[in-house]
Amino acid sequence: QVQLVESGGGLVQAGGSLRLSCAASGRTFGYDIGWFRQAPGKEREFVGGTTWSSEGPYYAESVRGRFAISRDKDKNKDYLQMNSLKPDDQAMYYCGRSRGLMPGGEVRRTDEYEYWGQGTQVTVSP
Repeated sequence: QVQLVESGGGLVQAGGSLRLSCAASGRTFGYDIGWFRQAPGKEREFVGGTTWSSEGPYYAESVRGRFAISRDKDKNKDYLQMNSLKPDDQAMYYCGRSRGLMPGGEVRRTDEYEYWGQGTQVTVSP
């Protein structure tokens, strides 16, 4: 059984920072972990991901240079450091585990993910 638990969301002013955590348990070795977000009335969109081999995170263009993903292998946790937050970043943030084992490339589509956490809300005030 795979369980993903996000935490760290909250209210922040534009220009501020937040760090989200994704605690993973169960079968996660060999799978990509991705971060997505979903604002009300919009589709869930890719934010960034970490390959199963922990080689260099990859990001959506909208957050590149502002967001950074890291991994603590000992704790089996991924982190999403979000800096220079904008009102457009306001959304529910989710982490997910890829559907495919040892995917050969970047995993950016929601249908490529099989398991999701419950989400953590990020609110950015102007």
